[in-house]
Amino acid sequence: MLRPHLFQRIHCHRFNLHRFTHGLTACALALGLSQAVAGTGFTRLATDASPVTVLYPSDAPEQPIRTGWMHTPLAQDGPPAQGNGRLVVISHGSGGGPWVHLDLARRLVAAGFVVAFPQHHRDHSGDSSDPGPNSWSLRPDEVRQAIDAVLADGRWGGLDARRVGLYGGSAGGHTALSLAGGRWSPARFERHCNEHLDEDFAACSGLYVSLKGNGLDGLKRWGVRRVIQWRFASDERLREDHDPRIGAIVAAVPFAADFDPDSLQQPRVPLGLVNALQDRWLKPRFHGLRVAQACVPCEDLGTLPDAGHSAMLSPLPPLGNNPLGDLLSDPSGFDREHELPQVDARIVAFFQRHLLP
Repeated sequence: MLRPHLFQRIHCHRFNLHRFTHGLTACALALGLSQAVAGTGFTRLATDASPVTVLYPSDAPEQPIRTGWMHTPLAQDGPPAQGNGRLVVISHGSGGGPWVHLDLARRLVAAGFVVAFPQHHRDHSGDSSDPGPNSWSLRPDEVRQAIDAVLADGRWGGLDARRVGLYGGSAGGHTALSLAGGRWSPARFERHCNEHLDEDFAACSGLYVSLKGNGLDGLKRWGVRRVIQWRFASDERLREDHDPRIGAIVAAVPFAADFDPDSLQQPRVPLGLVNALQDRWLKPRFHGLRVAQACVPCEDLGTLPDAGHSAMLSPLPPLGNNPLGDLLSDPSGFDREHELPQVDARIVAFFQRHLLP
């Protein structure tokens, strides 16, 4: 059976030393710091919903830990070092997990933040069986539970519960927009796909179906429309989420075609946006750029003309000549080593401006 809207299934990351050191330098200059930066601690917390991965400043020795497809130096369960007293939650994309955001997380930790990754139910690297609107409905509460779990843990007792940051990419960007005050419904998703199926086909159909310009395309279009209508068309109820503890939000390459644009004209909290104009998975004019046009007060943290959908992820291994590779490989001409550290530094600075005294 056709599976609508199956986002990326990613099990891996590659830690890039050049990008890491360049980004740390940018963050240190922005902060005016000259002292040595603490290393990165790592632990996991159990919750009633799903495990939460936490990265945080620690002076404990780092040891190689298996993360995805390789080993990364982290101080597992190391005692926390003094940070800035703020928490940032990162909501991963469909089929993702914490390690594809490791570069950004390390920069946040280097600036003193505690960083928490909830594992989104049946929409992560170990189980991607139910992505799309079903997951989007659950994700805001999973973010809330991650905040609860970190604040309840005695190791980070100095965190300010009134000023939490949230970053989300792709489906995680949908989570971010929801908690910024955006209203969406499954029926709006169905209408978007009926009206713009060919133009935004990957967003509506996912990995397992693609148009090839042959006689089977008509059958594929019919099948995708039927499945989406069966699952989502009758659900007109607008979803709206809020957590008063969240004080600043960043949405990167978000799925946003199912949002009411009016609901994002004045976000509840400062909202930063990152867009990749060569995104082949979520066509920007239906998603991230649509939000940018509606949201006058939103801050543009990066509109990358040559970047694709995976630009904000830690570099991926070669993905091959397949639908996943077509949608996630960096486009020719995108200078990841030069551009991404700058965007990461702007994201860190955004959270510093809006969350710190």
